[in-house]
Amino acid sequence: QVRLVESGGGLVQAGGSLRLTCAGSGRTFNRDMMAWFRQAPGKGRDFVAAINWNHQNQYYADPVKGRFTITRDNDANTVYLQMNSLELEDTALYYCAAGLPGGMRVLDYDYWGQGTQVTVSS
Repeated sequence: QVRLVESGGGLVQAGGSLRLTCAGSGRTFNRDMMAWFRQAPGKGRDFVAAINWNHQNQYYADPVKGRFTITRDNDANTVYLQMNSLELEDTALYYCAAGLPGGMRVLDYDYWGQGTQVTVSS
């Protein structure tokens, strides 16, 4: 069974940091574009960050540029999202996804995790 499992979410004060982890199993994701999306209550699922298979290209949504960093470890079939200087607006359910090279849309991704909740408090 192919799975992506996110972890590392939690409750953090504004200005704090969290590191999300997404572990893949059931197949190798070494050649996939890997991404993070997030969905706040009552809103759609938004692109956050993506990284191509050889680490050479990373893409970020404007609201997180300079604060979030996406990395991957192909040997471990894992992708990470380091989130610094967290803001109240970062509160959301964060999803890991695997899909097409260069994709930044939900429909570009075929595999999804169940999500991990990030809550930023004042």
